[in-house]
Amino acid sequence: MQIRDLPYPDPGVPDVRSGFRLLVWLWRAQLGGQAKSLAWGTLHMAAIASFPVVVGMAVEAATTGFGERLVPVGALTAALGLVVMVGDTMLHRTAVTNWITAAARVQQLLARRTAELGATLTRRVAAGEVVAVSTGDIEKIGWFVESVSRFGAALLSTVGVCAALTVYEPLLGGVVTLGVVVLVLAVLPLLPPATRRADAQRAKAGRATELAADTVAGLRVLRGIGGEELFLDRYRKASQETRRAAVRTARMWSLIDAVQVVLQGLLLLSVLWFGTRLALEGRVAVGELVTVYGAVTFLLFPLRLFQEVAMAYSFSKPSARRAARVLALRREGAGRHAGGGGDTEEPREPHGDLYDPASGLIAPTGALTAVVCGDPDTAGRLAERLGGHAVDSDPEVPSALLGGVALDELPLETARAAVLVQDKDPVLLSGTLGELLDVPSSGAVTARQALDAAQCGDVLDALARSTADPGGEPMEARITERGRSLSGGQRQRLALARSLVADPRVLVLDEPTSAVDSHTEARIAEALRRVRAGRTTVVFSSSPLLLDRADRVAFVRDGTVVATGTHRGLLAREPEYRAVVTRDTTDTTDTTGADGTAEDVARNAGTCGPHRHEQMEETA
Repeated sequence: MQIRDLPYPDPGVPDVRSGFRLLVWLWRAQLGGQAKSLAWGTLHMAAIASFPVVVGMAVEAATTGFGERLVPVGALTAALGLVVMVGDTMLHRTAVTNWITAAARVQQLLARRTAELGATLTRRVAAGEVVAVSTGDIEKIGWFVESVSRFGAALLSTVGVCAALTVYEPLLGGVVTLGVVVLVLAVLPLLPPATRRADAQRAKAGRATELAADTVAGLRVLRGIGGEELFLDRYRKASQETRRAAVRTARMWSLIDAVQVVLQGLLLLSVLWFGTRLALEGRVAVGELVTVYGAVTFLLFPLRLFQEVAMAYSFSKPSARRAARVLALRREGAGRHAGGGGDTEEPREPHGDLYDPASGLIAPTGALTAVVCGDPDTAGRLAERLGGHAVDSDPEVPSALLGGVALDELPLETARAAVLVQDKDPVLLSGTLGELLDVPSSGAVTARQALDAAQCGDVLDALARSTADPGGEPMEARITERGRSLSGGQRQRLALARSLVADPRVLVLDEPTSAVDSHTEARIAEALRRVRAGRTTVVFSSSPLLLDRADRVAFVRDGTVVATGTHRGLLAREPEYRAVVTRDTTDTTDTTGADGTAEDVARNAGTCGPHRHEQMEETA
């Protein structure tokens, strides 16, 4: 795999049992690139290690009076220089390729897992943690995966040079080999505390990133309640804790560096002192002493790579552990009842009534079904379950069925093509309005029809005014990240328009009009019924304006459907339902008003009764 070939057609199935196993899997996934880096690294270091031999030959020729030998020695030196240049260039090329491709593989895997889990991801992992994993962590993971091949080249070169020195000059070679072993072993006790400090630093950095992401996402709300200083103060404290942890980590690695420098200096002095004594005694020639000294100097280079791979591992270990935790997340219940072995049949596109066995909710085909839940969290979990995204911690909770087919057993693409869930806090990606509405669809509903149905006229006017060209095309206007330049009601209506354009077989809307005023909501309710005619639509809401236009209303209490019927009929006979819809908790027993019949109460609540929005359209 080369950088120009990215992204991967298939990044593979990672081993996420632990962070270490993920690192091993990544290394094995690019054995070809690792082999190239190992080969070029070994050639590069072997050429550098050969220089002391050539210099020793030159010194020997000069001191013994054989000056004619200097010409071939010079030619050999030039050849070695060329090999070093080529080897260094290719090593750098292959190392960077391994680094980038490993990081890109992890990034693709994270993107695939994020797309699979959708909105349920942030219910299991903090958004800031996902951001930290997909940015800084993948670089650290790629660094370690890449450094393994260079470590292998350094290890081969070190063993080879020590063996050659022992054969070439046994006494000095033995001293050098012993010194190298001491250098490696001296650092090992310092690595565990360095790793622990790196873990602590990574944890604090992740916490700071999480606070920053949460603060930015909720800045509008924080400013409205005057709480931005509180959150900024928390971020400052988290940032200072991260700084202190980074300083502690840097101090440990500085200590390791100092130990390495001192021991390397002692090794050089020891070899030089011992070799000089042997040379004065005539037991080694001057050229041999120069060769040994040059070889020891070379060994300091691979020893630094040993330290680098140890540092890379200490930093990548917590990053890999967190990445493995995110990649291990699955659609709960996916394949729960799937059989093993044998050929699998192509999944048929499901159609029919939408049924949730856990709650008993039934959404008939082609009808507009409204669901009233007293608990917003219950509504959110039920909406996700209707889309085939199980979020309940209990693995025994059955999947929702569409036409008798379990949604969480279908391939993700099939399930999402059949059922689209718009949660209560939909996300608008940055880009133009045309790009926002350019989603896979049947083509039955155009962008203009969807915008009209979602009552986005004022949104289009605002976007047209924001373009550089006055009176420009609103579809070319840019929407900022998450639509922060728009009000809450405007964002909500654009998200509804996007869902209507998609025109799925089943559309599940969780509080689609909670941030708009009652007049706009009434028009949206009427248009929704018209645009979705013949399609199955489920709306979670307690707004009388939406409920009165539904074909069927289901009342959910404690996660179970306890009553079904029309909005007016439920108002007349279900006190608890009436209390939830009218927000009147003082009367849950009487079915008639003080001055009217039950039918009067139903009629008034369905048209002009108490409304929970009370002009909630945001203007900030």
